Amino acid sequence: MEARSPDSRSLRWGWILSIWFGFGVIDAAQAVLTMHTEGMHHSWPKLFFSNLLDWIPWVFFTGMIVHLGRRYPFLHWRSTKIWFVHISACTAIVFMCSAWFAAIQFFLNPYGKPGPSKPFHWFWLMYAADLFLTTVVLYGAILAIDSVLDSRARLASQQAETARLSEQLSKAQLDALRRQIEPHFLFNTLNSVSALIREHRNDAAVMMIAGLSDFLRRLLQDPSKQQVPLAEEMEFAQKYLDIQKVRFVDRLQLAIDVPSDLLVAQVPTLILQLLVENAIKHGIAKRAHGGLVRISATRANGTLTLSVYNDGPGLLANNAASSGIGLSNMRTRLHGLYGDAFSLDMHNLQPGGVEVSVSVPFIEH
Repeated sequence: MEARSPDSRSLRWGWILSIWFGFGVIDAAQAVLTMHTEGMHHSWPKLFFSNLLDWIPWVFFTGMIVHLGRRYPFLHWRSTKIWFVHISACTAIVFMCSAWFAAIQFFLNPYGKPGPSKPFHWFWLMYAADLFLTTVVLYGAILAIDSVLDSRARLASQQAETARLSEQLSKAQLDALRRQIEPHFLFNTLNSVSALIREHRNDAAVMMIAGLSDFLRRLLQDPSKQQVPLAEEMEFAQKYLDIQKVRFVDRLQLAIDVPSDLLVAQVPTLILQLLVENAIKHGIAKRAHGGLVRISATRANGTLTLSVYNDGPGLLANNAASSGIGLSNMRTRLHGLYGDAFSLDMHNLQPGGVEVSVSVPFIEH
């Protein structure tokens, strides 16, 4: 059992004291009012105080019962030892509680009974018989309530730990994604720069280097950020496309259909960059005459859907469901961020081309 902080223990004892004090006040008030309505004349302060004192032992018994319940939980109810411990504890509480009641009656005589007082053991045995059933009920109720509260606390702790681990996993996956930006993209970009310089297209080369610099700077900044507005993600994807546009020139055609009212939506960082990179690598780059890459976004029923289409070669029938390492990692990362509230789909479109769609909950910035 995990250690509790002093503040936690103080708070727990404060609640226990408050609850039993409340029971005592209610019981004492009820006893006084009942006697008063029946026309009896007692020392009302003494009667109230004695009935309030009846509940004091339960403040200490509660802590003992909770301790025993956690050390010997009834989840292992088949164990003889469990039953022996709790029956013994309940019996001991009956006799201790009845001794307390007997002492109050013997020394305070709150009901003002005339005549010689009964011997102490008479009160003790009488209250032991009277309190047995009440004690069993209270003992069981304390065990049940503590079991429920402890289970809820453990569940909350497990959920918090799961959320923490999930966040760490998402951060690790994002960091891995940043590190695995296609190396060939960097090499191809540098080769393209060299080719532009050899062709004396210095302005284009400078533009490509500047674009690559902006791209890498954006890639490395704020590595802990899991989600960004769609507008920021579109801007980053556009930097990547600008570099590729210089590389492919007229072979790469772009189309963007993203309504402005969707730009405030929160999306996973780098999600579009990976989708666009796959579209170019597996679609456009394989065609001598290039092709089209289209980015679109739609919203329906509280869900944002991002789609990247390329009109390159379609998926083969036997691997249409394959998503590759990049998209497989993306699926794991999306699960870490959204649980099951997402979808990732890759499919052929007619008359040709491949579309990858990602749907996530629509959350505004």
